[in-house]
Amino acid sequence: MGDKSRTRVVVTGLGTSNPVGGDVPSTWDALLAGRSGVRRLEEDWVEDLPVKIAARAAVEPTEVLDRVKARRLDRSSQLAMVSVMEAWRDAGLDVPQAAGELDGDRVGVALASGIGGVTTLLSNYDTMLAKGPRRVSPLAVPMLMANGPAANASLYVGARAAVNTPVSACASGNEAIALAVDQIRLGRADVVVAGGTEAAIHALPMAAFANMMALSKTGSEEGGDPTAVSRPWDTGRDGFVLGEGAGVLVLESEEHARARGARIYAEILGAGITADSHDIAQPDPAGRGGSRAIRRALLESDIDPSAIVHVNAHATSTPQGDIAEGLMLHATLGSHVDRVVVTSTKSMTGHLLGGAGALEAVATVLAVHHRMAPPTINLDHQDPQVELDIATKPRDLPAGDVAALNNSFGFGGANVAVIIGSV
Repeated sequence: MGDKSRTRVVVTGLGTSNPVGGDVPSTWDALLAGRSGVRRLEEDWVEDLPVKIAARAAVEPTEVLDRVKARRLDRSSQLAMVSVMEAWRDAGLDVPQAAGELDGDRVGVALASGIGGVTTLLSNYDTMLAKGPRRVSPLAVPMLMANGPAANASLYVGARAAVNTPVSACASGNEAIALAVDQIRLGRADVVVAGGTEAAIHALPMAAFANMMALSKTGSEEGGDPTAVSRPWDTGRDGFVLGEGAGVLVLESEEHARARGARIYAEILGAGITADSHDIAQPDPAGRGGSRAIRRALLESDIDPSAIVHVNAHATSTPQGDIAEGLMLHATLGSHVDRVVVTSTKSMTGHLLGGAGALEAVATVLAVHHRMAPPTINLDHQDPQVELDIATKPRDLPAGDVAALNNSFGFGGANVAVIIGSV
């Protein structure tokens, strides 16, 4: 699909650790089964908060990582490294022969985070107040810096090309993928580890999001059902559920991947990046900025809107944002939108902030690869203002050359659309 004359960028490895699964196979099974990862938090600090639910990682990263090394990483980096290791292994690049044949000067990393090592920052501040400045960890800065996950990933894979950390709030993970595609197409790298990570389930971020009326307060009451709270496009939606986790893709030029006999999942056809310049937190209610991002992605991908058969939507379960995205899809896909299967996997995973777009890119790649769209759960009463074909059960996708759209939008007016095609 798309322009055959330019460098084609393909996906050869996938990795994730998130609220519904500790790896790619368990995540895909959970998404198709419609299982939610949202739970009531048990920590003591939760009791004073208006929101007491979140989507913790299904598998503790310390169960996968060496415990000594894990202690030197912020939780966001821990989740990222679990995902990087899986993706690198899945791409067949963890064996000595493959690693020996790679030129590190041609290997890059684009690994995003919307907030960075916030739990390290806050816990060390608490330590300083309680025990004095001498007790602050000497590792605090490399642990809390936003590029910590990317830096640690670069050390693991031996990357000596660009190592980037896009920070654009909830669009960060998708922006990292777009940046990785550019690096390969510009000839600066043959292989780029791309994705995003976030671990911000802590009293302060949760209080802040709750006070700005972004988080749903439903399900926090005693006896409430946390798994039913994240409900994109439902008339009862009242905010998102905070999640944590990471998603990672190994991207390569098609020439490089085929030369080494790599298994190819899908192709990244193109991406579009725009900004709203509307409000620091609220999206443009007409969805103009997001629409421009989707149009740019279609133009870069060199495909007609009718090639899109599936959308993994940003849809976070907020009243205004979900409607704006529906308007974007109608504006960009036209009458074809009625034949597109739309999903919000956030209904199960919650919102991973800077890791959201990357996890959803993993899900979109798998949807195209397996020709199956995962469902949106908790959609009991679809908002009449959202005229989309939203899957509430797994849905088959057509055979032949098809493409899928992965949307991400973030505070500050960031919009990123990535289009993934079959191979």
